[in-house]
Amino acid sequence: MPHDASQDAAPARQDLAGRSALVTGAASGIGAAVARHLAARGARVLCGDRDEAGAHDLARSITEAGGVAEAVALDVTDPESVASAVSAAVGMGAFGIAVNSAGIADPTGADILDTSEAAWDAVLAVNLTGVFRCIRAEAAAMTAGGSIISIASVLGLVGRRNQAAYVASKHGVVGLTKAAAAEFADRCIRVNAVCPGYIETPMLAPMGAEARARLIESHPLGRFGTAEEVAEVVGFLASEAGSFVTGAAYAADDGYTSV
Repeated sequence: MPHDASQDAAPARQDLAGRSALVTGAASGIGAAVARHLAARGARVLCGDRDEAGAHDLARSITEAGGVAEAVALDVTDPESVASAVSAAVGMGAFGIAVNSAGIADPTGADILDTSEAAWDAVLAVNLTGVFRCIRAEAAAMTAGGSIISIASVLGLVGRRNQAAYVASKHGVVGLTKAAAAEFADRCIRVNAVCPGYIETPMLAPMGAEARARLIESHPLGRFGTAEEVAEVVGFLASEAGSFVTGAAYAADDGYTSV
């Protein structure tokens, strides 16, 4: 069948028009791709990140591309910062989408015996407690229903050596998602998680060539994913197309967890 070049471009969907969305961890990586994707589909997007300058740069680029976006300094380890960001999202009108993308890697790469309590606490403070804090504030502010999506990881579905804190935090996000979905269903709030595999983002930048090659070999399609591919899954869950989906943990991982 001849290749249709018109299919290369994403469809001009505006199915999220009239809704506002908060994206945490929006200054780079998956969060930035999600913010752009939601804005391209018509949502008014509040870009939140500890990197306030990066969040403002992203909001500016979205606006220049014809979307509607604002930026806010957001530290998910600070309850007041979370409350302020959610209030700002509500102020943008019809707040009904929240994407919790803020997260950190475990920089130590230590085994459990050598993992300090400080390193453990630092990872869980952002990756799990931060998500709990955001979900609680977001759900309280969604008075007309909505969709909350948290970015977990394939390491929220399987284990990995020398990553105990990260693995535990992401498994916690999956469990928290299921609990929140059950609690908020009667308020018409859907709560889901996306579990990306290895994605070409700044988080993978420190990885050496040999380690990259070994990981790529474990992917059936033989490549890492892109942040934009993850954003498409998030967009589905945020939209009415995903209206019957709640409590799910979608693996966007090239089959990494299946082989």
